[in-house]
Amino acid sequence: MQDVLAGIGARESRIFFFRRGAGRAGLVSLAAAGAVLSWAPGALAQDGTTDTADGDANAIIVTATKREQTLQDVPVAVSVTTGATIERAQIRDIKDLQSLVPSLRVNQLQSSANTNFYIRGFGNGANNAGIEPSVGLFIDGVYRSRSASMIGDFPDVERIEVLRGPQSTLFGKNASAGVISIVTRKPQFDFGGNVEASYGNYDARVIKGVVTGPLSDTVAFSLAGGINKRDGIVRDLATGERTNARNRWFGRGQLLLDNHQGLQVRLIGDYSKIDENCCAVVNLRQAAPTAAIFALGGAVNQPGQKYDNVVYNNFESSNRIENWGVSGQVDYDLGGAALTSITAYRRTNALTNQDSDFSSADLLGRNWQDLRIRTFTQELRANFSIGERITGLIGGFYFNEKIDQNNQVLWGNQARPYANLLVQGLSGGALSVPALETAFGASEGNPAKYAGQFFRAGTGLTEAYAVKDEAWSVFGQLDFKVAPGLTVTGGLNYTHDTKRYATNTTSNDAFAAIDFDSPRYAGFRQQLLLGGALRSVGVNPTNTAQVLAFATSPATAPIYRQLVAFAAGNANNPAANPLNGLRKLQYFPPFMNVPNAVESNRLSDGDVSYTARIAWDVTPTVNMYAAWATGYKAASINLSRDSRPTPADLVALRAQGLAVNNLTAGSRYADPEDATVYELGLKGNWGIVSANVAVFKQTIRNFQSNIFTGSGFFLANAGKQSAFGIEFEGSAKPVEPLTLTMSWTYLKPRFDRFQLSAFGDLSGTTPAGVSPLSVTFGAELVQPVGTRGDRVILHGDYHYEAQFQLVEGLPGLVVTDTQGRVVDVSAALAAAREFKQDINDVNASLTYAMANGLELSVWGRNLLNDRTILQIFDSPAQPGSISGYPNQPRTYGVAARMRF
Repeated sequence: MQDVLAGIGARESRIFFFRRGAGRAGLVSLAAAGAVLSWAPGALAQDGTTDTADGDANAIIVTATKREQTLQDVPVAVSVTTGATIERAQIRDIKDLQSLVPSLRVNQLQSSANTNFYIRGFGNGANNAGIEPSVGLFIDGVYRSRSASMIGDFPDVERIEVLRGPQSTLFGKNASAGVISIVTRKPQFDFGGNVEASYGNYDARVIKGVVTGPLSDTVAFSLAGGINKRDGIVRDLATGERTNARNRWFGRGQLLLDNHQGLQVRLIGDYSKIDENCCAVVNLRQAAPTAAIFALGGAVNQPGQKYDNVVYNNFESSNRIENWGVSGQVDYDLGGAALTSITAYRRTNALTNQDSDFSSADLLGRNWQDLRIRTFTQELRANFSIGERITGLIGGFYFNEKIDQNNQVLWGNQARPYANLLVQGLSGGALSVPALETAFGASEGNPAKYAGQFFRAGTGLTEAYAVKDEAWSVFGQLDFKVAPGLTVTGGLNYTHDTKRYATNTTSNDAFAAIDFDSPRYAGFRQQLLLGGALRSVGVNPTNTAQVLAFATSPATAPIYRQLVAFAAGNANNPAANPLNGLRKLQYFPPFMNVPNAVESNRLSDGDVSYTARIAWDVTPTVNMYAAWATGYKAASINLSRDSRPTPADLVALRAQGLAVNNLTAGSRYADPEDATVYELGLKGNWGIVSANVAVFKQTIRNFQSNIFTGSGFFLANAGKQSAFGIEFEGSAKPVEPLTLTMSWTYLKPRFDRFQLSAFGDLSGTTPAGVSPLSVTFGAELVQPVGTRGDRVILHGDYHYEAQFQLVEGLPGLVVTDTQGRVVDVSAALAAAREFKQDINDVNASLTYAMANGLELSVWGRNLLNDRTILQIFDSPAQPGSISGYPNQPRTYGVAARMRF
C-alpha cells in the first residue's frame, strides 16, 4: 500500500486578470515566482464592488468568470451575494446561503466536516471522501476539494458568486454542475477594519473581526479571526449532554505586495478548528429491533417526537476538524496581456466518532474515523487582447491530492443480548445466539469453536483506505466582437485525471463470516427445515415423544416421510435456506481488498469540454445570450465498507477461488460524469427595475449517485439524468430607501436512464432531493435618521421550496437473493415516499448604523420555526428502522459591530 500512497508533491498552475501599466521586463522574475507563489481570481474587482443595499445591484463586479465584468454584462447564469448582505442576513455557515440563492442547496449531515452542494438539482455526497463534488468550491481562486461548514464565519468575505451549469472551460477541476466562488477582501493601503460581537439563544456567542492597513508604500496586510460557540440545541436524555453545538475558531492572515507598476503578489495563510458534538439523528420509523432496544432498557425517541429536540445516545459524538492552508497569487501586467499564477497547499485532518445506532443502548460501541487530506494545486493563466475585437484567456491547472482514511466500527457491550432477541424473534423462538454458536461449531467438528464469539463486544470492522489523485488540464476561451454589441465566445478544456487507490480492511465479526450456504452446514439446515415443516403440521420438533408418535403412526408416517424428503432435498438449496432471514444481522462481513488478482487499483481518464456562446446587447439596457457548454468530472471511488466488486469481477474472483465469504456484487467506483447544458438568457436593467432570466436544459451522463445503505455507501452511475429549468432574479427600487428582490427556480428533473441503481431500474422516474419550485423574496429598507448620517436598515427574506421526496428509496428494505441480486424493491420505494420535505424559511434583521461606524442589530433566522427532516436513511444495525436529520429550529440574537 505504501507504493500506492507515496509520491504526492508537484506543481499547480493558473492564469487571469487585466491591469494597465508594466513592461515586459519582469517576465522572467514572474516565471520564477510562479513556482512557489500563486494569485487568486477573486482579487481583481474588490475595490469595485458595490453594496446592493446602498447602490445599484447591477454594478456588482463578477470575477468568477476569470474576467472583470459587471453582473449585468456577464453572459452567464450567476448569482452574487455581497458581504453586506451576508452580514445583514446573519449568514453563519455557507449552508445558510441557500435561503438567498434558490438554485443552490446545501446540506450538512453526518459530521461538521462534510458539506454537500447541489446546483440545479445536481450534486453528490461529501460524506464519502472518495467522491469529489460536482459543484466546484473556490476560495480566492483556490480549489477546495472537500469543504467544512464554517466558511460563513469569515468577517472579510466580499462576495460569494454562484455560477450555474458546467464551467469546465474556465476551471481546471470538477465544475460539471457549477461553481461557488468565495472572494475575500484583499489587504488595503488605508488602515481600517471591523469587529463584531453577537449573542443569541442557546447561549450563542460569536466574536470576529478584521484589521487591514499598510506596512509600507508597497506592502499591505490584513488579519482576520473569530470564535463561534453555542450550546447544543438538542438535548440528549441518555447522556445528559447536548448535541448540535458550535465550538469553532479560525485565523487568517494576508500580505499584499504591489509595486504599483503592474506587479502584485498576494500571500494568504489560514487555520481553522472545529471541536464540537454533532449531529443529532432522530428515529422516524420503528421496527422489531426497536422493541429489542426497549427490552434491553435502552431508548430512542418516538417518531412523533422528531421535532422535540431530544435524542438518546450512550456516548457523545465528537468532531475534531483541523483545516489549514497557504496560497500565493502573483499577477503581472504586460500591457496587452496579463499573467497570473496561483499556488496552494492545503491540509484537512478530521477525527470523528459517533454513536451510530442512535439509541441509548450500547449496540455499536464505536464508529471512529481518522481522515487526512493533503492537496496541492497550481494554476497558470494568461488574459490577452488582440486589437479592439478579440480578447482571450489560456491556462493550465495541476492537482495532486492524497487521502488517508482509517475507520473502526465495532459492536458494543449490549450487541450480543440485542442480537439474541432478534434471532429469537426471527426464528420464532427456535434459535438463539448460543444455539447458533453450538450448531455451527458442531458442524465444523468443535461445538465450542464459536462459544461466546458471535456479536462479541469490540469485534467488527477495521478499515483503511488510501487514494492518490493526480490531474492536469489545459483550457482557453476566446471572445470575438463580430459587430458592435455582438460577441461570439468559444472555449475548450482538456482534463486528464489518474487515481490510484488501495484498501486494507478486515473484519473479525465471527457471525458475519459464516457462509450460511456452505455444504458443511447441510445437516443443520436440514434439521431446521424439518423442524419448520413439523411445526406447520402442528408438531413440536423439540418434543421427542410427539415427533416419534407422528413418525410411527400409520396415519401420519407417510406425511412424516414427505417432510423428511423435503428437508433432505432442500438442505443445499440457497433459495430455501432457513437461515436466510438472519443475513441482515451479518453486519460486518469479510471485505475483499483491492488491488487483487482480478481488480485493478488504477483509474485513468481524459475528456475534452467545450463552450460556445453568442451574447447580444439588444439595447443599452437589455442583453441576451445563447450558450452551449459541456463539463467533466473525474471518476469517484467508494471509500466505504460497501465497496464491492462488479458482478463480472465477482464471477472472476469466485472462479479463481479468491472471493471471501459472503461477498456480493456492488461498486468500487463510479465512471466520470459528462455534463451538457443548453441555455438562453436575458438580462435587463431599467434603472429602478432589473431582471435576469435563464431557460435551460441540463443533462449529466453517468451521474455519480451516492446512497447511504445504513452501513456504507452504494456508489453507481445513473446512465443519464436531466433537468429542464427556468431561473429568474429581479430587483426593484419603488422608492429610494426600499429595495425589493425576488428570485425563483423551476426544475423538472428526470432519470432518463438509470438501470443499475440500488433499487433496480429507475429510468423515467423523478430524482429525489430536488424541489420543483424554489422561491426567495427579499426586502431591504435603508432609512437615513437625523442629520449626522445615521441609518436604520431593515432586512428580511422568505425562502420557499415546494414539497419533494428526500430519497428514491431505502436500501435496507430492498429484498435480495443469496447472491445479493435485487429481487423486490417495493417496500424500499414505498417507505421513501412517506418522507417528503418542504421549506418555509423566514429571516430578518434590524440594524441601527451610526455615522461613527457603530452598528447595533437584532436578528432572527427561521423565525417561523419551520421544522423539517433534511435527510432520511436506514438506521444502522436496526433492520427495518428509519432515521433522519432534523433541521435547525428558530434562532435569534443581538449583535454589535464597529467599523473603523
